[in-house]
Amino acid sequence: MLEPKDYFDLSDPLVNQICMSVDAVWELVTSISEIVSNLVKGDRVIEGEVQDGAVIADGPIYVGRGAVIEPGAYVMTPCYIGRGAVIRHGAYVRPNSAILSHAILGHASEIKSSLMLPYSQAPHFAYVGDSVLGSHVNLGAGTKLSNVPVTAGFVRGSKQAKPIFLQVGDKMLNTGTRKLGAILGDEVQTGCNSVLNPGTLVGPRSMIYPNAVLARGFYPEDSIIKLRQKLVVAERKY
Repeated sequence: MLEPKDYFDLSDPLVNQICMSVDAVWELVTSISEIVSNLVKGDRVIEGEVQDGAVIADGPIYVGRGAVIEPGAYVMTPCYIGRGAVIRHGAYVRPNSAILSHAILGHASEIKSSLMLPYSQAPHFAYVGDSVLGSHVNLGAGTKLSNVPVTAGFVRGSKQAKPIFLQVGDKMLNTGTRKLGAILGDEVQTGCNSVLNPGTLVGPRSMIYPNAVLARGFYPEDSIIKLRQKLVVAERKY
C-alpha cells in the first residue's frame, strides 16, 4: 500500500519511468526537483501555445505540443508541461511542478512542487502543494491539498524542522520531509471545498464527498468518504 504501483497504472512509459525511480510513493514528492530536472534537462523548449497575456518566467521549461497556457496564467521555472495539457486563466504554476499530458490546472488554481499524472484535473480554485494526482483524478472546486501541518515547527533545541509522520496500519512512518500534501491514486474524486491534511494517502477510485476534511493517514482504494451533517430547515418568521 506504499509503493507507486499501489496507486497508479504504470503502463504509460513516462509514468513508469518517473515512478520506478522511487520506493515509497511519497518519495515522488521529496524527489520532485530531481524528477523535473530529468524531464526538462536544463533546456527551454516551448512547442505548445502560449497565449497573449500568459507569462512564463525565464529558466528551464518544457511545454509540449498541443499544450495551451491561457491569458493571465503565470508559470515559474523549472517546470514540465506535457503535450495537450492546459493551464487556464489565472492559474499559478510554481517551480518544480510536472503537469503531464492532457492534465488541467484551472482558473485560480495553484500548484507547487507537485506531480499531475495524465488526464488529472484541478480545474477550479484548487491548491495542490507537494502532492501527486494520479491519472484521471478530479478535484472538485475549492479542494485544498494542504502541505504543512498547522503544528509544524522545529525539533526542540535545534534548527531542524519536524518531519511529517504517517500512521499506516500499526506502523508510524517517518517521511523525512516537513512538507507533504496528498497522494491521490488514479481516478480519485474530491467534492467541492474538501480539505486533505498534510500526509494524506488515498487509494485508487475512491470518492471524497464535499466539505470533508481528511486527517493524515491512509485511506484504502475504492472507498467512499462521507461527511455526515444534520441540516435543520426552520420556518422563516417576519
